[in-house]
Amino acid sequence: MKMFVATLLMMSVIVSGCNQAPKNGAAPSQSVDPNRQVQVKQTAPQKKEIQDPGAVASRLEQIAVSVPNVESANCVVFGNTAVVGINVPPGMDRAKVGTIKLSVAEALKKDPYGVDALVTADIDLNQRLWNIRQQAMNGRTINGFAEEMAAIIGRIVPQIPRDVDPLQPQQPGQR
Repeated sequence: MKMFVATLLMMSVIVSGCNQAPKNGAAPSQSVDPNRQVQVKQTAPQKKEIQDPGAVASRLEQIAVSVPNVESANCVVFGNTAVVGINVPPGMDRAKVGTIKLSVAEALKKDPYGVDALVTADIDLNQRLWNIRQQAMNGRTINGFAEEMAAIIGRIVPQIPRDVDPLQPQQPGQR
């Protein structure tokens, strides 16, 4: 029975797609130029190359703090990626924290440097970001934090199944 319903549904989709008539009495197109290319205007903000990581980090922190209920923010710029950690009032429920994170992400999206920033409200990650930020401000190069930044980003961004190469063997201890 399920197979019959699925087949019937599939056939109706195919038939309805083939019976599209032009609207308003317009005649169907007589010829199509196969060399004609469609040009699409880019509507998403372009990610700008980061020249001064410290200034960008300060700017993104200010944007994050401007969102209601964000008590403070710490941002580290690593290469062309920004990670923003936010502090929210203690005891706030997870749903409200999620809403605040979304609000921060929306605010950052309006900034050309923040369009691809990663936002976290995890207390541990925010403390680690604060430590890295302080050491960077004291002259230590951010490249010295490559492994720690990779670990932070790995905790924020989950493993996406389509990114897993089935031919590549997993490392010991990797899930």
